Amino acid sequence: MHATLAKVSDDVGRRYTFNTAIAANMELMNEMGRFDDRTGQGRAVMQEALEVVVLMLSPIVPHITHTLWHALGHGQAVIECHWPDVDESALVQESVELVVQVNGKVRGRISVAADAQQADIEAAASGEENVLKHITGKPVRKIIIVPGKLVNVVV
Repeated sequence: MHATLAKVSDDVGRRYTFNTAIAANMELMNEMGRFDDRTGQGRAVMQEALEVVVLMLSPIVPHITHTLWHALGHGQAVIECHWPDVDESALVQESVELVVQVNGKVRGRISVAADAQQADIEAAASGEENVLKHITGKPVRKIIIVPGKLVNVVV
């Protein structure tokens, strides 16, 4: 949620790219649809996320967000609310998921520590089961790492 909030804050406040702000909210809503925690804490997380989505969309679609804000249980108008603050500590990730490609075709995904060294990332990518099937018996010419995104093994 906070990563989306940081992106939308930049999209709306600095770049004026409303289409990417809406796309980021759609991605967050998709993640919320997969969120399955029926405890009190889970419901509180969902409520907070819904409130933040409504606040992020309020400059773009003010009329519907006004109605949604009241449906979420608030008495004041959404336009009277301040923009939510990004919790920088929530943006820190311990691990990241990287897409692994062999010759440009996606062959798997790996999860590595956020501060993993290049050698560790290469070893994890080369050891992934489906990647191993596609590189066995072929010389690896190059391994290209795009930090935080992907690993491409060129054979």
